[in-house]
Amino acid sequence: MSAAPADFTAAFAHCPLVAILRGIAPGEVEAVGEALVEAGFTLIEVPLNSPQPLESIARLARRLEGRAVIGAGTVLDAGEVAAVVRAGGRLVVSPNSDAAVIAATVEAGLASMPGYFTPSEAFAAIRAGAHALKLFPAEAASPAVLRAQAAVLPPAVPRLAVGGITPESMAGWIAAGARGFGLGSALYKPGFDAAEVRGRADRFIASWSAEPTAAS
Repeated sequence: MSAAPADFTAAFAHCPLVAILRGIAPGEVEAVGEALVEAGFTLIEVPLNSPQPLESIARLARRLEGRAVIGAGTVLDAGEVAAVVRAGGRLVVSPNSDAAVIAATVEAGLASMPGYFTPSEAFAAIRAGAHALKLFPAEAASPAVLRAQAAVLPPAVPRLAVGGITPESMAGWIAAGARGFGLGSALYKPGFDAAEVRGRADRFIASWSAEPTAAS
């Protein structure tokens, strides 16, 4: 495992909730980004299967410089990593554990957060240099699965639950060893304006802060 970039480490320590803005358009991304940061989010991901995702990443990186770490999701090959770097992104998130993507991310000095579902995938990602792991899709697993995996995975590598997470479901995952979450459609869907996102973000922040193990 390689050391995580300092900006990611600081942002994750402040708030390990990753806002996933799948489907967002460049014209609305700055207002939504501001709403998220005002709520307390410091990690924002624009999946590459969104409209003009690199433009959205570039706008967020400029607007929120020093306040949030911006990255790309659904990154599937090393060429896409290079494009994220050019756009100013600092975080690469994938739905799978692709060693080439992880290696390219680490080489570029960005934070790597690949998806995994089995211990074999998790260990392969760690060997490739991943800085954090996302259990995906979490709705196809359970907190009990994460708890069992936590018994064998290195504790220094944070595990996030991603997929189907709601404010109400967070407590069970935290008790099972989740050290963060990726938050998608329960936080943002195309059509949600900044005010709607702010209200949803506040509820996620409140749920995270209410759990005593969340800050430990």
